[in-house]
Amino acid sequence: MRAEDWDARYADRQQWSAEPNPLVAELVGPLPPGDAVDLAAGEGRHALWLAGRGWRASAVDFSATGLARGQAQPGADRVTWVTADVTAWDTAPASQDLVLVAYLHLPAEGTTALLRRAVGWLRPGGRLLVLGHDVDNPAHGVGGPQDPAILHSTGRLAPVAELLDVDRLGQVRRATPAGTALDTLLWGRRPAGPVGARR
Repeated sequence: MRAEDWDARYADRQQWSAEPNPLVAELVGPLPPGDAVDLAAGEGRHALWLAGRGWRASAVDFSATGLARGQAQPGADRVTWVTADVTAWDTAPASQDLVLVAYLHLPAEGTTALLRRAVGWLRPGGRLLVLGHDVDNPAHGVGGPQDPAILHSTGRLAPVAELLDVDRLGQVRRATPAGTALDTLLWGRRPAGPVGARR
């Protein structure tokens, strides 16, 4: 979708809960605060949550309208808000302790390129969390995009996982008011040494 399409959606109504995704909260909650970037942040719910826990959080999204919703929330002054296309945005190598990518859906080639670049933003030991609708969700779950070409799977995330020390990579179930949704989770950390050295 284009930025204009998301602007229209955000202008119409709030798209997501103000609370973090429960799995994001479970995995990230125990970590000590550091520098974090929330890619495709939308209304910034995760960046706001991180900032409230002491993280130096940046929220990056191409929808200025979505980010404006986040900027109107309490604590928004603790977040760095960046209106940019995440596929072109960049930050300094080895500058982040956490890169969070929740429910960003692009064609597989674009996803792989972005996420492999994101691993390079992590300090050694820094964490990458990728969570999104699984390719099996249209047939066996509820909600989310219906185009399999932009959905996640363990196989599609494998070229990213190979750069990490992986804690979890797999399909996870998520309860929603409409039923159970199927997501894919990648949770790992950047090892010491240059990115790509393990290949």
